[in-house]
Amino acid sequence: MRVLSGIQPTGRPHWGNYFGAITQYIALQNADQAFYFIANLHALTTVRDREQLSQLTLDAAIDLLALGLDPQEAVLFVQSDVPEVSELCWLLMTGTPMGLLERCHAYKDKKAKGLSADAGLFAYPVLQAADILAFDSDTVPVGEDQVQHIEVCRDIAGSFNHRFGEVFVLPKAKVLDSSARVPGTDGEKMSKSYNNTLAVFESPKVQRKQIMRIATDSRPMEDPKDPETDVLFQLYSLVASDAQREEMAATYRAGGFGYGDVKKALAEAGENFFAEARAQRDDWASRPDDVKEILATGARWARKKASEVLNRAQEACGIKGY
Repeated sequence: MRVLSGIQPTGRPHWGNYFGAITQYIALQNADQAFYFIANLHALTTVRDREQLSQLTLDAAIDLLALGLDPQEAVLFVQSDVPEVSELCWLLMTGTPMGLLERCHAYKDKKAKGLSADAGLFAYPVLQAADILAFDSDTVPVGEDQVQHIEVCRDIAGSFNHRFGEVFVLPKAKVLDSSARVPGTDGEKMSKSYNNTLAVFESPKVQRKQIMRIATDSRPMEDPKDPETDVLFQLYSLVASDAQREEMAATYRAGGFGYGDVKKALAEAGENFFAEARAQRDDWASRPDDVKEILATGARWARKKASEVLNRAQEACGIKGY
């Protein structure tokens, strides 16, 4: 099994990113081969500040390493360091129907909101397909809302194969565990777009203040409450031990407690849960040259594989070996 996943460097990871995706990506790093990349070319559709994008790219690598990605087990690289992917993107674009791209969610949603969409956003799914196909990836872990991108990739690759022979491996989506959906501080899905996140690497003091501001219902303290429908309990369940979770659930069902006590317990559990990752991040951040060397080594491995696939595609369609 060859696994591939990319993470856009458009902001720092929050609990939703970690529990909903990153922890599951890292669990797959012991596959036959796993490629993980920082998708800085994709990020250019939204981040247009040079210094910001550069820093976010390095931060994303540090974050992944701190959260458990092992460069001895997986290949970690920056997307733009593998130019073969961009070359392959052009080959794919020459045979991708406009109608296919017009039906893609990101483009449709932006147009529906009356927002301007540039060519980068329109062609985004083709670059995404090149990311996947360049490494003969057969498994791509995605959330349910990203399955369409894998279907588009399969359509693009299938069309190329039909014209020029069996060049590309057709990937399959590995849908991430939907039970890992993480509520935000407002009860909606945790998302930077909703401004309802709890950052993984936020300082404990700041995060405690964020947690203490979470709105709760006005039921009397003595009333029993259903833990499964409560945002505080759902968040607590992610970072507490099994014994702590069961004890808190029993407290909810018995009643006679204040939400302030739950918030304090949540803040403490969150601080303890991510303490090691924060320490690891501080260590990696103090050694940026080591991080850059890991990315450079990853890019060399990635380029080797991507070159094989690009050459195969070039020869198949007649722009090499003439």
